[in-house]
Amino acid sequence: MRTAGTRMLACAMLIATALACGQERPVPQATVTAPAQDRAPTPNPSPQGDDEPRKSNIEGSDPRWFEGEVSLADGRRVAMHYRLGEGLFEQHYNPKSGKWTTPRLIYGTKTDACQSIKLQARGDTVTAIANFGRYCADGEPPTESIAAVGLGGLRKWDHHLTRSFDGWEHAEITDDGRKATFVSRSTVVESTLVWTSTGGFTNPVFKYSD
Repeated sequence: MRTAGTRMLACAMLIATALACGQERPVPQATVTAPAQDRAPTPNPSPQGDDEPRKSNIEGSDPRWFEGEVSLADGRRVAMHYRLGEGLFEQHYNPKSGKWTTPRLIYGTKTDACQSIKLQARGDTVTAIANFGRYCADGEPPTESIAAVGLGGLRKWDHHLTRSFDGWEHAEITDDGRKATFVSRSTVVESTLVWTSTGGFTNPVFKYSD
């Protein structure tokens, strides 16, 4: 009897110990806060797409987020980016409000984006050059070449599409910002496209060498 009683007492102690172990609470993970002098400074505001990752500084790293940016003399900033399967988007930063505008579609296409967007500014006039084409991000020539111009408050953008064209190299903006000439030169042809604030875009002119 004594042996049986001893065994029952030992079992009761084991059960009690197991229950006690099961009621132990997990130790919360400590949160470490860096001293104020070790914290990274808050970066300058940058344009951001809706829930899209920020593009790295390496051009061509991600065809969803190729990007160009330019600063205006009055402190505003203009940025454009490609969205895969959607097209070319623009947004601009107002230093007075400290905010970027919501991304606005400038040109819609499902064609692949090429590897750069070239933005230029003079006064309150901004020009943009962007290209699209199948496998364009991998180095194939564009099939859709966009020239775009924004003026003043940048609420409205004019754009011109040239198909099966290697793309514009740069834009020449007059001092008053009322005229912009998009230019592309090669050994075979000199191409120009003119925009004016009163008439918008004209047809491109291709002058071939003799």
